[in-house]
Amino acid sequence: MTVANHTDNRAGRLYVISAPSGGGKTSLTRAVIARLGEGGRIARFSVSYTTRAARAGEVDGVDYHFVTREVFEAMIARGEFLEYARVFDRYYGTSAAETERWLDAGQDVVLDIDWQGAAQVRERAPQAVTIFIRPPSRQELERRLRARGSEDEAAIQRRLAEADDELAHADDYDYQIVNDRFERALDELTRIFERTA
Repeated sequence: MTVANHTDNRAGRLYVISAPSGGGKTSLTRAVIARLGEGGRIARFSVSYTTRAARAGEVDGVDYHFVTREVFEAMIARGEFLEYARVFDRYYGTSAAETERWLDAGQDVVLDIDWQGAAQVRERAPQAVTIFIRPPSRQELERRLRARGSEDEAAIQRRLAEADDELAHADDYDYQIVNDRFERALDELTRIFERTA
């Protein structure tokens, strides 16, 4: 399935936001959606499908659609994903039909996905606006990952290696924002949304 080029009657616009783990993309994405909503613009955070287990406090259908590997692979076989990726031995993906429905209803859709998914979206929906959130430095990224206190050393090192991979693809994006100060990064992100409305 190919997502149509939505340009008539203020159909929604598709946005892709990527960053290394710890880069702040989820916090920035939620904040920009809230800010746009205050101005009357409807933007929706896409809820991905995943095969990973829910963490404490996560709600199915709100944080993710939690499904088994078998269900996810059947969805791949049926071509139901706009994009999907296998990350750390788990699948993550975005429903093509759900995204299309929201765009047709005039809602902007924001995907919080990695570089692999972003590359797939660029192929299937070339009109999408792609934004990469950079940490101020690798050292700061490592500090943020350690400050979470939720992962062991092996997991942190794996995330840092993945971050290097993500950063190597930053130039593929339409825009890059350095998240050194949250409010400044949020202002930059908001301006991108305003310019591309």
